[in-house]
Amino acid sequence: MADNAVHGAVQAATHSRPFELAARAGYSISGVLHLLIAYIIVRLAFGSGGGNADQSGALATLAAQPGGKIALWLTAAGLIALALWRVAEAVIGSHPTEPGREHDGAYDVFDRAKSVGLALIYAGIALAAVRFANGGGQSTSEQNTGLTARLLQTGWGKGVLLIAAAVIIGVGGYHVYKGVSTKFEEDLTISGGGPLITPLGIAGYTAKGIVLGGAGILLVVATVTTDPAKGAGLDAAVKSLGEAPFGRALLVAAAIGFAAYGAYCFVLARFARM
Repeated sequence: MADNAVHGAVQAATHSRPFELAARAGYSISGVLHLLIAYIIVRLAFGSGGGNADQSGALATLAAQPGGKIALWLTAAGLIALALWRVAEAVIGSHPTEPGREHDGAYDVFDRAKSVGLALIYAGIALAAVRFANGGGQSTSEQNTGLTARLLQTGWGKGVLLIAAAVIIGVGGYHVYKGVSTKFEEDLTISGGGPLITPLGIAGYTAKGIVLGGAGILLVVATVTTDPAKGAGLDAAVKSLGEAPFGRALLVAAAIGFAAYGAYCFVLARFARM
């Protein structure tokens, strides 16, 4: 009985137009953050500073702008709304505004698990935005390095790191698959991506997937070599591109990919199936 009441309350919430609009605004905010990461990567490519090429670097860049504190609070609000929408999807299934089009069986389990993961990610970035707004923001790469160093001190900790690396590599691979196969078009209310949307999705998902996969591989290296600096996350993966042959070209390509993903987030804000 209680489960039915919760299910009904969540279903009613997802039919609230203000809630849907707030969640869609979260996609736009994610787009801005990815565009800021692209900007940071370009600066790294041309040796003009840059900062951390991850969400914390994007939030720090936002905080440094006029009206940055207000922008950070708006960022937190939009991402919390999007996180709550993902929680609703985990409870009642994907695309709650489209009754009768839910997945069944293994697909449904996968979609619900993905929604939980995305909810945690959005909530985590929202919390980081609040901390930056209050003047207590921290570098994600430094936090990751510190956590990696602590886990490397024990055998079970190394096992946790390897499991985390496998998950990150899997997420990265899924992004690449989703981009190359244009499966992302299934997330849109319009049929076919069109001459602009499809290239943005392909470039964005593929580039982000490659960098995420690189972060996972570096975490494996960090575990094997006991070097916590390699486990710094997205920032370490991006900067490792700059140290490779033709590093500047690779960084520019990564920046273009992240910018494309950021632009695609604005497409989701307008056309995402909710």
